[in-house]
Amino acid sequence: MNEKRPIITLEEANELQKIYPTPFYVYDEKGIAENADRFNSAFSACKGFKEYFAVKATPNPAVLKLLKEHGCGVDCSSYTELLMAEKLGFKGDEIMFSSNETADCEYEKAASLGAIINLDDITHIDTLVRVLGVLPERICMRYNPGGDFQIDGQIMGCPRDAKYGMTAPQLLEATKRLKKLGVKKFGLHAFLASNTQGNDYYPELCKLLIETAYDLEKKCEAEFEFVNLSGGVGVAYRPEEDVCDIALIGKRVCEISNEFEKKTGKCYKIFTESGRFMLAPYGQLVTKVIHFKHTYKEYAGVDACAANLMRPALYGAYHHMTVLGKENASRDCVYDIVGSLCENNDKFAVDRKLPKLDYGDVIVMHDAGAHGFAMGYNYNGKLRSAEIMKKADGSFSLIRRAETPDDYFATFKGIFEEFD
Repeated sequence: MNEKRPIITLEEANELQKIYPTPFYVYDEKGIAENADRFNSAFSACKGFKEYFAVKATPNPAVLKLLKEHGCGVDCSSYTELLMAEKLGFKGDEIMFSSNETADCEYEKAASLGAIINLDDITHIDTLVRVLGVLPERICMRYNPGGDFQIDGQIMGCPRDAKYGMTAPQLLEATKRLKKLGVKKFGLHAFLASNTQGNDYYPELCKLLIETAYDLEKKCEAEFEFVNLSGGVGVAYRPEEDVCDIALIGKRVCEISNEFEKKTGKCYKIFTESGRFMLAPYGQLVTKVIHFKHTYKEYAGVDACAANLMRPALYGAYHHMTVLGKENASRDCVYDIVGSLCENNDKFAVDRKLPKLDYGDVIVMHDAGAHGFAMGYNYNGKLRSAEIMKKADGSFSLIRRAETPDDYFATFKGIFEEFD
Protein backbone atom coordinates (compact mmCIF):
# COMPACT_ATOMS: atom_id res chain seq x y z
CA MET A 1 0.00 0.00 0.00
CA ASN A 2 1.40 3.38 -1.03
CA GLU A 3 0.03 6.12 1.21
CA LYS A 4 -0.47 9.42 -0.58
CA ARG A 5 0.31 12.43 1.59
CA PRO A 6 -0.07 16.06 0.50
CA ILE A 7 3.08 18.17 0.70
CA ILE A 8 1.05 21.07 2.09
CA THR A 9 -1.85 21.44 4.49
CA LEU A 10 -5.08 23.31 3.82
CA GLU A 11 -3.87 26.15 6.05
CA GLU A 12 -0.61 26.40 4.10
CA ALA A 13 -2.46 26.27 0.78
CA ASN A 14 -4.77 29.08 1.87
CA GLU A 15 -1.81 31.24 2.90
CA LEU A 16 0.04 30.55 -0.34
CA GLN A 17 -3.03 31.43 -2.41
CA LYS A 18 -2.92 34.94 -1.00
CA ILE A 19 0.41 35.43 -2.82
CA TYR A 20 0.38 32.83 -5.59
CA PRO A 21 -3.07 32.12 -7.02
CA THR A 22 -3.84 28.53 -7.92
CA PRO A 23 -2.97 26.52 -9.87
CA PHE A 24 0.64 26.09 -8.80
CA TYR A 25 3.15 23.31 -8.31
CA VAL A 26 4.71 22.58 -4.94
CA TYR A 27 7.82 20.46 -4.38
CA ASP A 28 9.20 18.79 -1.27
CA GLU A 29 12.86 19.76 -0.82
CA LYS A 30 13.46 17.33 2.04
CA GLY A 31 11.81 14.46 0.15
CA ILE A 32 13.85 15.12 -3.01
CA ALA A 33 17.13 15.24 -1.08
CA GLU A 34 16.39 12.09 0.90
CA ASN A 35 15.34 10.20 -2.23
CA ALA A 36 18.50 11.25 -4.10
CA ASP A 37 20.62 9.99 -1.19
CA ARG A 38 18.60 6.78 -1.06
CA PHE A 39 19.02 6.25 -4.80
CA ASN A 40 22.77 6.87 -4.77
CA SER A 41 23.21 4.66 -1.71
CA ALA A 42 21.38 1.82 -3.45
CA PHE A 43 24.04 1.71 -6.19
CA SER A 44 27.03 2.65 -4.04
CA ALA A 45 28.56 -0.83 -4.38
CA CYS A 46 28.76 -0.35 -8.18
CA LYS A 47 32.18 0.98 -9.08
CA GLY A 48 32.05 4.44 -10.63
CA PHE A 49 28.27 4.75 -10.33
CA LYS A 50 26.70 8.06 -11.42
CA GLU A 51 23.09 9.18 -11.60
CA TYR A 52 22.41 11.69 -14.38
CA PHE A 53 19.04 13.23 -13.57
CA ALA A 54 16.85 13.62 -16.66
CA VAL A 55 16.48 17.40 -16.93
CA LYS A 56 13.42 17.04 -19.19
CA ALA A 57 11.47 15.59 -16.25
CA THR A 58 11.71 18.72 -14.06
CA PRO A 59 13.74 21.51 -15.68
CA ASN A 60 13.94 23.87 -12.73
CA PRO A 61 17.26 25.34 -11.52
CA ALA A 62 16.34 24.91 -7.84
CA VAL A 63 15.71 21.20 -8.36
CA LEU A 64 18.88 20.70 -10.40
CA LYS A 65 21.04 22.59 -7.88
CA LEU A 66 19.60 20.48 -5.06
CA LEU A 67 20.37 17.25 -6.91
CA LYS A 68 23.87 18.48 -7.74
CA GLU A 69 24.48 19.00 -4.03
CA HIS A 70 23.53 15.36 -3.54
CA GLY A 71 25.95 13.98 -6.10
CA CYS A 72 23.84 13.82 -9.25
CA GLY A 73 24.81 14.81 -12.75
CA VAL A 74 22.35 15.78 -15.48
CA ASP A 75 21.09 14.16 -18.65
CA CYS A 76 20.32 16.85 -21.25
CA SER A 77 18.44 16.40 -24.49
CA SER A 78 18.48 19.88 -26.08
CA TYR A 79 20.50 23.06 -26.52
CA THR A 80 18.44 24.89 -23.90
CA GLU A 81 18.89 22.13 -21.34
CA LEU A 82 22.64 22.24 -21.99
CA LEU A 83 22.59 26.01 -21.38
CA MET A 84 20.75 25.49 -18.09
CA ALA A 85 23.28 22.87 -17.03
CA GLU A 86 26.14 25.21 -17.89
CA LYS A 87 24.63 28.11 -15.93
CA LEU A 88 24.27 25.85 -12.89
CA GLY A 89 27.93 24.80 -12.99
CA PHE A 90 27.61 21.31 -14.47
CA LYS A 91 30.49 20.45 -16.79
CA GLY A 92 32.39 17.59 -18.36
CA ASP A 93 31.54 14.16 -17.02
CA GLU A 94 28.67 15.64 -15.02
CA ILE A 95 26.65 15.99 -18.24
CA MET A 96 25.26 13.23 -20.45
CA PHE A 97 23.83 14.49 -23.74
CA SER A 98 21.18 12.08 -25.03
CA SER A 99 19.19 13.42 -27.96
CA ASN A 100 17.67 12.35 -31.26
CA GLU A 101 17.23 14.16 -34.58
CA THR A 102 19.96 16.39 -33.19
CA ALA A 103 20.72 19.87 -34.52
CA ASP A 104 24.31 20.85 -35.31
CA CYS A 105 24.34 23.58 -32.65
CA GLU A 106 23.39 21.02 -29.98
CA TYR A 107 26.38 18.79 -30.75
CA GLU A 108 28.61 21.86 -30.80
CA LYS A 109 27.38 22.97 -27.38
CA ALA A 110 27.64 19.51 -25.86
CA ALA A 111 31.21 19.17 -27.12
CA SER A 112 32.17 22.62 -25.82
CA LEU A 113 31.01 21.61 -22.34
CA GLY A 114 32.89 18.31 -22.47
CA ALA A 115 29.62 16.41 -22.08
CA ILE A 116 29.43 12.70 -22.82
CA ILE A 117 27.69 12.55 -26.20
CA ASN A 118 25.25 9.67 -26.60
CA LEU A 119 24.68 8.89 -30.30
CA ASP A 120 21.16 7.82 -31.16
CA ASP A 121 21.85 6.74 -34.75
CA ILE A 122 24.76 5.55 -36.88
CA THR A 123 24.19 8.38 -39.38
CA HIS A 124 25.01 10.85 -36.62
CA ILE A 125 28.66 9.84 -36.93
CA ASP A 126 28.86 11.73 -40.21
CA THR A 127 27.11 14.67 -38.55
CA LEU A 128 29.66 14.72 -35.73
CA VAL A 129 32.56 14.61 -38.17
CA ARG A 130 31.09 17.47 -40.20
CA VAL A 131 30.24 19.60 -37.15
CA LEU A 132 33.17 18.90 -34.82
CA GLY A 133 35.94 17.79 -37.15
CA VAL A 134 37.84 15.99 -34.40
CA LEU A 135 35.64 13.66 -32.38
CA PRO A 136 35.72 13.41 -28.58
CA GLU A 137 37.86 10.61 -27.21
CA ARG A 138 34.79 9.10 -25.54
CA ILE A 139 31.42 8.40 -27.17
CA CYS A 140 28.31 6.59 -25.96
CA MET A 141 25.93 4.77 -28.29
CA ARG A 142 22.25 4.05 -27.86
CA TYR A 143 21.14 0.44 -28.39
CA ASN A 144 17.77 -0.80 -29.62
CA PRO A 145 17.64 -4.63 -29.59
CA GLY A 146 14.29 -4.72 -31.42
CA GLY A 147 11.47 -7.16 -30.71
CA ASP A 148 9.76 -7.13 -27.34
CA PHE A 149 11.68 -6.65 -24.10
CA GLN A 150 10.38 -9.40 -21.83
CA ILE A 151 11.00 -10.38 -18.23
CA ASP A 152 9.69 -13.78 -17.16
CA GLY A 153 7.48 -13.84 -20.24
CA GLN A 154 5.91 -10.47 -19.48
CA ILE A 155 6.36 -7.76 -22.10
CA MET A 156 7.89 -4.71 -20.42
CA GLY A 157 8.43 -2.64 -23.55
CA CYS A 158 8.43 -2.83 -27.35
CA PRO A 159 11.81 -1.59 -28.63
CA ARG A 160 10.85 -2.57 -32.18
CA ASP A 161 8.34 0.31 -32.18
CA ALA A 162 10.67 2.89 -30.63
CA LYS A 163 12.39 5.56 -32.70
CA TYR A 164 15.46 5.44 -30.45
CA GLY A 165 18.73 3.61 -30.80
CA MET A 166 20.77 1.46 -33.18
CA THR A 167 20.38 -2.16 -34.16
CA ALA A 168 23.04 -4.68 -33.14
CA PRO A 169 24.65 -4.69 -36.62
CA GLN A 170 24.67 -0.89 -36.62
CA LEU A 171 26.36 -0.85 -33.21
CA LEU A 172 29.08 -3.11 -34.52
CA GLU A 173 29.69 -0.93 -37.57
CA ALA A 174 29.47 2.28 -35.53
CA THR A 175 32.05 1.07 -33.02
CA LYS A 176 34.52 0.20 -35.81
CA ARG A 177 33.99 3.53 -37.57
CA LEU A 178 34.27 5.60 -34.41
CA LYS A 179 37.44 3.79 -33.40
CA LYS A 180 39.01 4.63 -36.76
CA LEU A 181 37.98 8.25 -36.23
CA GLY A 182 39.95 8.42 -32.99
CA VAL A 183 37.41 7.51 -30.31
CA LYS A 184 39.25 5.64 -27.55
CA LYS A 185 36.54 4.87 -24.99
CA PHE A 186 32.92 3.85 -25.42
CA GLY A 187 29.69 3.63 -23.47
CA LEU A 188 26.48 1.75 -24.19
CA HIS A 189 23.00 3.08 -23.39
CA ALA A 190 19.44 1.78 -23.71
CA PHE A 191 15.94 2.79 -22.69
CA LEU A 192 13.61 -0.13 -23.35
CA ALA A 193 10.62 0.40 -21.06
CA SER A 194 8.90 3.25 -19.23
CA ASN A 195 7.51 3.40 -15.68
CA THR A 196 8.18 -0.27 -15.00
CA GLN A 197 6.68 -1.84 -11.90
CA GLY A 198 8.54 -4.41 -9.81
CA ASN A 199 12.27 -4.73 -9.30
CA ASP A 200 13.47 -6.65 -12.36
CA TYR A 201 13.89 -4.05 -15.11
CA TYR A 202 17.26 -2.51 -14.23
CA PRO A 203 18.92 -5.86 -13.36
CA GLU A 204 17.77 -7.46 -16.63
CA LEU A 205 18.76 -4.41 -18.65
CA CYS A 206 22.15 -4.28 -16.93
CA LYS A 207 22.80 -7.89 -17.88
CA LEU A 208 21.84 -7.21 -21.51
CA LEU A 209 24.03 -4.12 -21.79
CA ILE A 210 27.19 -5.47 -20.19
CA GLU A 211 27.01 -8.63 -22.29
CA THR A 212 26.48 -6.56 -25.44
CA ALA A 213 29.32 -4.17 -24.54
CA TYR A 214 31.66 -7.09 -23.86
CA ASP A 215 30.77 -8.69 -27.21
CA LEU A 216 31.48 -5.41 -29.02
CA GLU A 217 34.79 -5.08 -27.20
CA LYS A 218 35.94 -8.47 -28.38
CA LYS A 219 34.76 -8.04 -31.97
CA CYS A 220 36.11 -4.51 -32.40
CA GLU A 221 39.07 -4.50 -29.98
CA ALA A 222 37.53 -1.38 -28.47
CA GLU A 223 37.41 -0.29 -24.82
CA PHE A 224 33.93 0.06 -23.34
CA GLU A 225 33.99 2.04 -20.10
CA PHE A 226 30.37 2.18 -18.90
CA VAL A 227 26.79 1.10 -19.49
CA ASN A 228 23.91 3.53 -18.97
CA LEU A 229 20.60 2.05 -17.82
CA SER A 230 18.80 5.34 -18.55
CA GLY A 231 15.43 5.70 -16.76
CA GLY A 232 12.41 3.44 -16.65
CA VAL A 233 12.07 2.56 -12.96
CA GLY A 234 8.47 3.44 -12.18
CA VAL A 235 6.54 5.06 -9.37
CA ALA A 236 3.33 3.94 -7.73
CA TYR A 237 0.77 6.40 -9.05
CA ARG A 238 -2.09 4.49 -7.42
CA PRO A 239 -2.29 3.99 -3.65
CA GLU A 240 -2.79 0.24 -4.05
CA GLU A 241 0.43 -0.16 -6.05
CA ASP A 242 3.73 -1.17 -4.46
CA VAL A 243 6.69 1.18 -4.57
CA CYS A 244 9.77 -0.18 -6.36
CA ASP A 245 12.44 -1.29 -3.89
CA ILE A 246 15.37 0.79 -5.10
CA ALA A 247 17.73 -0.70 -2.49
CA LEU A 248 17.00 -4.19 -3.81
CA ILE A 249 17.24 -3.02 -7.43
CA GLY A 250 20.64 -1.42 -6.80
CA LYS A 251 21.88 -4.49 -4.92
CA ARG A 252 20.90 -6.80 -7.79
CA VAL A 253 22.48 -4.54 -10.41
CA CYS A 254 25.72 -4.44 -8.44
CA GLU A 255 25.68 -8.21 -7.98
CA ILE A 256 25.25 -8.76 -11.72
CA SER A 257 28.10 -6.34 -12.45
CA ASN A 258 30.40 -7.93 -9.86
CA GLU A 259 29.64 -11.48 -11.02
CA PHE A 260 30.41 -10.46 -14.60
CA GLU A 261 33.71 -8.95 -13.48
CA LYS A 262 34.68 -12.18 -11.68
CA LYS A 263 33.82 -14.20 -14.78
CA THR A 264 35.47 -12.00 -17.42
CA GLY A 265 37.78 -9.65 -15.56
CA LYS A 266 35.87 -6.72 -17.03
CA CYS A 267 34.13 -4.11 -14.86
CA TYR A 268 31.83 -1.52 -16.40
CA LYS A 269 30.80 1.62 -14.60
CA ILE A 270 27.02 1.79 -14.10
CA PHE A 271 25.19 5.01 -14.98
CA THR A 272 21.47 5.82 -14.68
CA GLU A 273 19.24 8.68 -15.85
CA SER A 274 16.27 8.56 -13.55
CA GLY A 275 13.72 11.36 -13.82
CA ARG A 276 10.35 9.97 -12.82
CA PHE A 277 11.58 7.92 -9.85
CA MET A 278 13.68 10.79 -8.55
CA LEU A 279 11.05 13.53 -8.71
CA ALA A 280 7.49 12.39 -9.45
CA PRO A 281 6.44 11.62 -5.84
CA TYR A 282 7.90 14.90 -4.58
CA GLY A 283 5.90 17.35 -6.67
CA GLN A 284 2.16 18.05 -6.64
CA LEU A 285 -0.20 20.23 -8.63
CA VAL A 286 -2.45 22.33 -6.41
CA THR A 287 -5.72 23.52 -7.92
CA LYS A 288 -9.10 24.86 -6.80
CA VAL A 289 -12.70 23.89 -7.58
CA ILE A 290 -14.35 26.78 -9.43
CA HIS A 291 -17.37 25.27 -11.19
CA PHE A 292 -19.90 22.43 -11.19
CA LYS A 293 -21.87 21.06 -14.08
CA HIS A 294 -24.77 18.61 -13.80
CA THR A 295 -25.65 16.97 -17.12
CA TYR A 296 -25.31 13.30 -17.97
CA LYS A 297 -22.47 13.17 -15.45
CA GLU A 298 -21.31 15.18 -12.47
CA TYR A 299 -18.46 17.50 -13.42
CA ALA A 300 -16.25 19.48 -11.10
CA GLY A 301 -14.28 22.17 -12.91
CA VAL A 302 -10.92 23.29 -11.53
CA ASP A 303 -8.69 26.25 -12.36
CA ALA A 304 -5.93 23.97 -13.69
CA CYS A 305 -6.18 22.32 -17.09
CA ALA A 306 -4.25 19.92 -19.30
CA ALA A 307 -1.89 22.80 -20.13
CA ASN A 308 -0.69 22.51 -16.53
CA LEU A 309 -0.63 18.70 -16.33
CA MET A 310 -1.17 16.94 -19.64
CA ARG A 311 -0.44 13.31 -18.72
CA PRO A 312 -4.10 12.40 -18.05
CA ALA A 313 -5.21 13.94 -21.36
CA LEU A 314 -2.30 12.49 -23.32
CA TYR A 315 -2.02 9.01 -21.83
CA GLY A 316 -5.12 8.57 -19.71
CA ALA A 317 -2.64 8.59 -16.82
CA TYR A 318 -3.87 8.29 -13.24
CA HIS A 319 -2.96 10.91 -10.64
CA HIS A 320 -4.34 10.38 -7.18
CA MET A 321 -6.19 13.31 -5.63
CA THR A 322 -6.53 14.60 -2.10
CA VAL A 323 -9.08 17.25 -1.15
CA LEU A 324 -7.33 19.31 1.50
CA GLY A 325 -9.35 19.49 4.72
CA LYS A 326 -11.36 16.44 3.67
CA GLU A 327 -8.61 13.84 3.89
CA ASN A 328 -10.65 11.60 6.15
CA ALA A 329 -14.05 12.17 4.56
CA SER A 330 -15.82 9.34 2.77
CA ARG A 331 -15.19 9.14 -0.97
CA ASP A 332 -18.82 8.54 -1.81
CA CYS A 333 -19.32 11.04 -4.65
CA VAL A 334 -18.33 10.44 -8.28
CA TYR A 335 -16.98 13.23 -10.49
CA ASP A 336 -15.17 13.93 -13.70
CA ILE A 337 -12.52 16.47 -12.72
CA VAL A 338 -12.07 18.75 -15.71
CA GLY A 339 -10.22 21.84 -16.88
CA SER A 340 -11.27 24.68 -19.15
CA LEU A 341 -9.53 23.82 -22.43
CA CYS A 342 -11.62 23.58 -25.58
CA GLU A 343 -10.77 19.90 -25.79
CA ASN A 344 -12.95 17.07 -24.49
CA ASN A 345 -9.91 15.15 -23.25
CA ASP A 346 -9.11 17.94 -20.76
CA LYS A 347 -9.99 15.65 -17.87
CA PHE A 348 -7.78 14.99 -14.87
CA ALA A 349 -10.04 12.16 -13.73
CA VAL A 350 -13.06 10.29 -15.04
CA ASP A 351 -15.63 8.77 -12.67
CA ARG A 352 -13.35 9.44 -9.71
CA LYS A 353 -14.67 8.75 -6.21
CA LEU A 354 -14.01 11.75 -4.00
CA PRO A 355 -15.53 13.43 -0.94
CA LYS A 356 -18.39 15.77 -1.71
CA LEU A 357 -16.84 18.83 -3.31
CA ASP A 358 -17.70 22.47 -2.68
CA TYR A 359 -16.73 25.70 -4.40
CA GLY A 360 -13.23 26.71 -3.38
CA ASP A 361 -12.10 23.24 -2.31
CA VAL A 362 -8.37 22.78 -2.83
CA ILE A 363 -7.37 19.60 -4.63
CA VAL A 364 -3.83 18.21 -4.62
CA MET A 365 -2.84 16.03 -7.59
CA HIS A 366 -0.11 13.66 -6.47
CA ASP A 367 3.04 12.37 -8.21
CA ALA A 368 3.26 15.30 -10.61
CA GLY A 369 6.88 16.21 -9.85
CA ALA A 370 8.20 14.71 -13.09
CA HIS A 371 6.80 15.28 -16.58
CA GLY A 372 4.22 17.58 -15.01
CA PHE A 373 5.06 21.27 -15.31
CA ALA A 374 7.72 20.32 -17.87
CA MET A 375 5.14 19.26 -20.46
CA GLY A 376 3.06 22.43 -20.12
CA TYR A 377 1.96 24.47 -23.10
CA ASN A 378 -0.01 27.60 -24.05
CA TYR A 379 -3.01 26.28 -25.98
CA ASN A 380 -6.10 28.50 -25.54
CA GLY A 381 -3.75 31.20 -24.30
CA LYS A 382 -3.27 29.35 -21.02
CA LEU A 383 -0.29 30.46 -18.96
CA ARG A 384 2.15 28.22 -17.12
CA SER A 385 1.81 28.20 -13.37
CA ALA A 386 4.20 29.08 -10.58
CA GLU A 387 6.48 26.49 -8.97
CA ILE A 388 7.08 26.63 -5.22
CA MET A 389 9.55 24.72 -3.08
CA LYS A 390 8.62 23.68 0.44
CA LYS A 391 11.97 23.99 2.18
CA ALA A 392 13.32 21.52 4.69
CA ASP A 393 12.55 24.00 7.48
CA GLY A 394 8.89 24.20 6.47
CA SER A 395 9.09 27.59 4.77
CA PHE A 396 8.14 28.19 1.14
CA SER A 397 10.23 29.64 -1.68
CA LEU A 398 9.10 30.68 -5.17
CA ILE A 399 11.34 28.85 -7.65
CA ARG A 400 9.51 29.88 -10.83
CA ARG A 401 6.98 32.69 -11.14
CA ALA A 402 3.74 32.18 -13.02
CA GLU A 403 3.62 33.36 -16.61
CA THR A 404 1.76 36.58 -17.39
CA PRO A 405 0.05 37.80 -20.56
CA ASP A 406 3.17 39.92 -21.16
CA ASP A 407 5.19 36.70 -21.39
CA TYR A 408 2.68 35.28 -23.85
CA PHE A 409 2.82 38.40 -26.03
CA ALA A 410 6.61 38.84 -25.75
CA THR A 411 7.35 37.07 -29.04
CA PHE A 412 5.09 39.52 -30.89
CA LYS A 413 7.01 42.57 -29.66
CA GLY A 414 8.82 44.36 -32.45
CA ILE A 415 6.53 42.72 -35.01
CA PHE A 416 3.10 44.15 -34.20
CA GLU A 417 2.82 47.69 -32.87
CA GLU A 418 -0.06 46.72 -30.60
CA PHE A 419 2.31 44.60 -28.48
CA ASP A 420 5.31 46.97 -28.31
